[in-house]
Amino acid sequence: MFTGIVEHVGTVTGVRPRGKVVQFTIDCGPIVDGVRLGDSIAINGTDLTVTTIDGAAMSFEMVQETADITNLGHLRAGSRVNLERALRADGRYDGHLVQGHVDGTGTIHEWRRQQEDIRLFVSCSAELASGMVPKGSITIDGVSLTLVDVGTDFCSVALIPYTLSHTTLGDRHVGDAVNLEVDMLGKYVRKYLAQIFGTSASTPASAGLSVERLRALGF
Repeated sequence: MFTGIVEHVGTVTGVRPRGKVVQFTIDCGPIVDGVRLGDSIAINGTDLTVTTIDGAAMSFEMVQETADITNLGHLRAGSRVNLERALRADGRYDGHLVQGHVDGTGTIHEWRRQQEDIRLFVSCSAELASGMVPKGSITIDGVSLTLVDVGTDFCSVALIPYTLSHTTLGDRHVGDAVNLEVDMLGKYVRKYLAQIFGTSASTPASAGLSVERLRALGF
């Protein structure tokens, strides 16, 4: 489990195929402290397992499904990535509950900047957008953020200069793919309501509402 509070921006130092997986090595800087083989690290919001440790460098292996669902398949030597160690049970909780299970990618559609007011717009599938609510939480490339606007196929978040300078979001341009993980609590609520109202998980629960249905449910 993670919180979406990026601890360090690391640099990929090597990427190489190994059979059916891709191994990449990252200079993780100070966050290597206390990490052991088999520990979980969120890389751009994707939970991966540490397979080797050599000084400040840690290696990870990625299967094809991860490459297909996330933007990690685009990593090259020199790429910068957001890093966060798994939350300790006695650690300080901040951000929001993040599983590190990326739901899919979105595409940066627009940056709007008015002095210190910076708004990022991300286009995404309707299925992903259906799990978002204004003022709710979302993880973009591993960064915990608050949603401002949500449409049928897009969302927007407000960013402060500190976030841009301490994460890779400041490197992103229009057209770049970003990893998205919608709020975990929202996923469960959506699935529960879909079961009650007989709709698909990507359909708003209200689509299955009727007076007869509410009566049948005991309202």
